[in-house]
Amino acid sequence: MAFLIPRRGMRRRTVLRGLVGGAAATIGLPVLDAMLDGNGAALAQGGPLPTRFGLWFWGNGIRREHWTPDGVGAGWQPRAELAPLVEAGLRDWLSVVTGLEIKTASHPHHSGMTGILTGARYHQVGETRDTIVSTFAHQSVDQIAADHVAQQAPGLPYRSLEAAVCRFRGTDEGTTFQHLSHNGPNDVNPSEYSPRRMYDRLFGQGPGGPQLDLARRSVLDAVTGRIRALQQTVGARDARRLDRHFESVRAIERRLSAAPAECRVPDRPGDYPDVEGREQIAEKNAAHSALMAYALACDFTRVFSVMFSCAGSGVVVWPAGARNSLHQICHDEAVPQPTVHAAVVYIMQQLAVFLRTLRETPEGDGNLLDRCAILCTTELSEGNTHTNDEFPVLIAGRGGGRLRGGRHVRVDRANASLAGLSALRGAGLPVEHFGHGPGEVRDVLGELFV
Repeated sequence: MAFLIPRRGMRRRTVLRGLVGGAAATIGLPVLDAMLDGNGAALAQGGPLPTRFGLWFWGNGIRREHWTPDGVGAGWQPRAELAPLVEAGLRDWLSVVTGLEIKTASHPHHSGMTGILTGARYHQVGETRDTIVSTFAHQSVDQIAADHVAQQAPGLPYRSLEAAVCRFRGTDEGTTFQHLSHNGPNDVNPSEYSPRRMYDRLFGQGPGGPQLDLARRSVLDAVTGRIRALQQTVGARDARRLDRHFESVRAIERRLSAAPAECRVPDRPGDYPDVEGREQIAEKNAAHSALMAYALACDFTRVFSVMFSCAGSGVVVWPAGARNSLHQICHDEAVPQPTVHAAVVYIMQQLAVFLRTLRETPEGDGNLLDRCAILCTTELSEGNTHTNDEFPVLIAGRGGGRLRGGRHVRVDRANASLAGLSALRGAGLPVEHFGHGPGEVRDVLGELFV
C-alpha cells in the first residue's frame, strides 16, 4: 500500500524495511529535496546538513622526493606520489601539509602511530625480540570525534564505523601495529576487513557467520513495493536521486556476489579470496568505499576510519611490482627505493578511489566530500629510516564549508598534532585541544580554513 510523505516533511533518518529470508532488512535513504529547506543547504526541520569526521590510514610512509609538492599555497604542483589524487580531479578537495613532526617520542612505527593519532607517546606493554610491544595511551582522534558527535546527534545507528582493506599480516608488537581506532590502552575498535560483513551490518542482516550468499536475494527486492511508493510521492529530482541511490546499492550487491563466498574470520575475508596468491586489493577498496559512502549518505554514522594497511604493514603491493612485503622492502631496497615509490603511488590511487566515491555521492546542493573533514596519514615519513619529521599529512574534504581545499601548507618543524586538531575543527567539532604533554596543541593550521 502506498504511503504519503509531505514534500518538505520527510525526516532525515527515514528508512525502508523489509524481510530477506525471514530476517529484517533495512535500506537507508540519502538526503532528498523533501528533507531540505528551499535552498538545499539545510534540513527542513532546521539545522545544517551534517559534517563527518574521517581517518584514512596507510602504513610505511612515503618517499619524500616524490611526495613534497613544488610551491606552496594555492599554486602548488604535485610530484609523482600525489599526482593520482590531482589526476582524479580531487585537488580542490585536498590540502597537503608538510614540515610537521612528531614531538612525543622516537621509536620505529610506535611513536609515529600514536603521535599522529593521539598526540601522545605510546604506552609500552612489554618487549619482544629487539623491539617493544605497545598500545595507545589515549583515545585515537576518531574516537574523540565520536564523543562529540554522540552529544550533538544522539541516536545514530553507529557511533563510528571502521573498515580495513589490506589484511593484517602479523606482528607481535601490540595493538599499535594491528589496530587504528582506540578507546584507550588495549581497548580497540577493530576494523572490519570483510566487505560482506560490513554489508551485513549496514543492511540489518546481523553479525557475520556461516550463511547463504545474501546476494541470492537482494535486500532491494525485499523493499521493492516501498521503493515504488516512495518514488511516487516525491518530486522528479528526488525520484532520480533515489534511482541513483538504489542502483548504487544494487552495484554493491553485484560486486559482492561476483566473488566466491567462503566463511572465514574477519581478518581473512572470505568474499575476496586471494587469486593466484595475490590479494584483491583494488576490489576490496572499491567495495569498502561504496559501503562507507552509503553509510555516510544515509546518516548511519558521522565518524569513520579506513585502515588501508596497518602500521609496519606486510602487505605485498603486487600491482606496483612488489614481490615481498612492503615493510621488508622498505628495509631492504636500495635508495631511491623504486618499488617503495611505486607502492605509494598505487596507495594514493586507492585513496583517490575512496575520495572520488564520496565526491560522486550527491548530497543537498553538493556532495559527501564537501561535508567531510578527513585526516589522511601514515605512521612515519620514510620507511627505510623510520623518521618522524616531515610527516606526511593530507586533509581531504571541505568540512561543510569550513575548509578551503587546494592548498599546500608548509610549517617547518611544527607539532604534528596540529593536523589532528585541524581535522576535528574542520568537521565542526568544538574540540579545545588535542594531544598530551609535548604533543598537545590548542591552535589549528589557519591556512586550511576559510
